[in-house]
Amino acid sequence: MRIGIDVGGTHTDAVLLDQALNVAAEIKTATTLDVTTGIVNALTGLLETSGLQRARVTAVMIGTTHFTNALVTRRRLARTGVVRLALPATAATPPILDWPPDLVSAIRPSVHLCHGGHEFDGRPINPLRPDELKRVAADLAAHDISTVAISSVFSPVTAEAELEAADILLAELPYLRVSLSHQIGRIRMLERENATIINACLLDLADEIVDAFTRALGAVGVHAPLFLSQNDGTLMDAEYTRRYPVRTFASGPTNSMRGAAFLAGLSDAAVVDIGGTTTDVGVLAGGYPRQAGTDVDIEGVRTNFRMPDVVSVGLGGGSRVQTNPLRIGPDSVGYRLTDEALVFGGSTLTATDLAVAAGLADIGDSSLVRHLRRDLVRRGTTLMAERVAHLIDRMRLSAEPLPVVVVGGGSILMPSTLPDVPEVRIPKHHGVANAIGAAIGQIGGEVDRLFVTSPQMTRDDVMDLARAEATDLAISAGAVPATVQIVHVDEIHVNYLPGNAVRVIARAVGDLDLARAQAGEEPGQWATN
Repeated sequence: MRIGIDVGGTHTDAVLLDQALNVAAEIKTATTLDVTTGIVNALTGLLETSGLQRARVTAVMIGTTHFTNALVTRRRLARTGVVRLALPATAATPPILDWPPDLVSAIRPSVHLCHGGHEFDGRPINPLRPDELKRVAADLAAHDISTVAISSVFSPVTAEAELEAADILLAELPYLRVSLSHQIGRIRMLERENATIINACLLDLADEIVDAFTRALGAVGVHAPLFLSQNDGTLMDAEYTRRYPVRTFASGPTNSMRGAAFLAGLSDAAVVDIGGTTTDVGVLAGGYPRQAGTDVDIEGVRTNFRMPDVVSVGLGGGSRVQTNPLRIGPDSVGYRLTDEALVFGGSTLTATDLAVAAGLADIGDSSLVRHLRRDLVRRGTTLMAERVAHLIDRMRLSAEPLPVVVVGGGSILMPSTLPDVPEVRIPKHHGVANAIGAAIGQIGGEVDRLFVTSPQMTRDDVMDLARAEATDLAISAGAVPATVQIVHVDEIHVNYLPGNAVRVIARAVGDLDLARAQAGEEPGQWATN
């Protein structure tokens, strides 16, 4: 048996799946201010409802907003050292140049430009200077900084400079926590560097969160391996999360899309996830979310690590309704819905009240919304349906119609048909699709590298090498070797670089090896065991 948990802005959902991935129990509880308490409440309720013996739980998968919230609120971020290996190149564009001032103040960076880096074909720009990096270590120690982000020009091509710089800094400061850009972002220096700095400033918080989740499981008597959802629909174990917390960003919408695909039995569809605060729309391709093809803005910072292509609007079950003129959202009562909505005896008109008055939902006390004008109810529900249909249309890349799967607790806001949408499915267990998406998560590996083809290294050689590296990464991350398959390969010829340069992105996924996880093996050992 496995448990999936997803923490949203309004609700914390939990599901129990059996070995055949059938839903054995589900529960929806209110998200609490400290989030972790909400997880304990959800776990307790789920286990009491199912009557399951704790020892039968083999794994717990959690999708969390902790790290996103920390960046949004500018709180609990560690002071961070930033080391760029590039001189004499890039000096005109220093790190953190275009970050929001309040975020810069939150992490109080200590920035250092050093010699090093490579060209696109692996030739060094400049050798590293150990004495220079030792001076950086002394400055970090003087400012009591224990986390550092290291970035080097074209490190996805060759990571030598970043690895050597990390060794030098760790020799001086063994307690230092290091984030390396080639392990986090993709090609393009500034965006990759930004993602690495964000990851570094979250490392201390990652320890706190993983420890808190572990204690939460222990508090309810569950002693099973813990995994967290990544933003590409796959899972990472607790120790991996401690090193790469930035990979949890946008895992909520991703879990919903994966859960929707599973529940509807579709691998290609548009998914509408309506929660208590927002509506997220994404597209599934081959059962996984379509990845964003452009830079992703995270709280005013441009990054280029993998993220799902999702559009959002402030529309959910808790959205406040203004009547003159008619306006629904973006502000929401959030997790206070059961206290403030009219159907629950509150005094705030919400989108849920309109849905109940229109007969779309049967929750709360419908007699408390009978006084609403029929014209207001009709216009309100029509407006919500049109806004969602518009989002779906924005996500289409061709004229070919896509079936639409509607999930989430706020799916009660939608009618059975939507404007210009050929098919709408609202599957069973739709209200906890996000938690199901977390529970069914697989293990993945991704390669994003520049290669130079030649008579000695042909295109076929390059593609085989990329596929093999992605497969090895998935296995080392904890996938069952026999189940690993390549789910995506992108080949992009880079014409602006000399030679026959080609960028290859390859992704592999496989089923989680629960036997090894329960045995307590370190994921890094799995590839060779």
